[in-house]
Amino acid sequence: MTVRSATDTEKAAPEMKLAFIAITSGGTELAGRLIPDLTNAALLPRGEKIAATVAAHWQEYDGFVFIMSAGIVVRTIAPLLVHKHSDPCVIVMDEKGQNVISLLSGHIGGGNRLARHLASLTGGSAVITTASDTLQLVPLDLWARYQHLHVDSRDKLTSASATLVNHGYLRIYADIPVDSLPQGLEQTSDWQKADIIVSHRDIFPEEATIFRPENLVVGTGCNRGTPAAEFEECLEELLTKCKLSRSSIRNLASIDKKNDETGLLQFAENNHWRIDFYDKDAINTLNNLEISVAALKAVGAIGVAEPTALLSSRTNLLISRKRKWKNITMAIARAPFTLSALVRDQKDI
Repeated sequence: MTVRSATDTEKAAPEMKLAFIAITSGGTELAGRLIPDLTNAALLPRGEKIAATVAAHWQEYDGFVFIMSAGIVVRTIAPLLVHKHSDPCVIVMDEKGQNVISLLSGHIGGGNRLARHLASLTGGSAVITTASDTLQLVPLDLWARYQHLHVDSRDKLTSASATLVNHGYLRIYADIPVDSLPQGLEQTSDWQKADIIVSHRDIFPEEATIFRPENLVVGTGCNRGTPAAEFEECLEELLTKCKLSRSSIRNLASIDKKNDETGLLQFAENNHWRIDFYDKDAINTLNNLEISVAALKAVGAIGVAEPTALLSSRTNLLISRKRKWKNITMAIARAPFTLSALVRDQKDI
């Protein structure tokens, strides 16, 4: 068996840290030839017990490549499994590289892509058993992630994926622009007839399966020393009033004078949101906004909440004008967001 070099598009993604484990000299030799063609891979030392070796490294790697029988692998990893959203992917190969089996975390974990990649190196066959792949339907979880759609309920995502496989299609309602949709998704203009809804609006019944686009930018200004909890209270009040989903918030924005504001920084960190900061010169280039006398006096800018939200979202669409509280101002802009059929190429890892 000859291991060929991978092209640039075939190389594993840099963030994918892989561990190879082999129990025969032939398997060890194969691992030694594959590892140089992978971005971040290593051969784990073979201890007396494979199970102990794997358990010791289970949380360290994004994927494991076992060159041994599938039975050994199943017994080894069984006690370690938690959930497909957290478990590393697992590949099983024979020592000739003829069969490359995606055994665990094929979609979210990248196992299917990795199996195809390794098979392309060995000249073998990738064994993929995921239903959506074998039926040539879009992997709904991967598509959502690639499109930057947040799904609040994993159970609902699993149910929608099952419906797609069983019926061969899903009806999708979106209140954002749709350029194209992948195979198996059919657009409908009636949300009540939809299997899944793509929307930043919080107006749909609780039982609906909703994918949230990350298309909202919250611009905010504040007085010095405002605590993080106060930002939370104001945002919750604003979202409720505007009937907007928190899950659609992409990031925060503010003036650069606030880049050391502890409460604001903590508020962003608590929610895993970045903050885009803009100086007064950038802010003052915007037109057709209500000028804030207080902001002009304090920081020399025509405003903070509205202009920074617009600058960050790169749009002129405010879906919530500036709202004032005692210590905080907030505004919300909607960033351009278009759905497409694009999903990461299953072969491109």
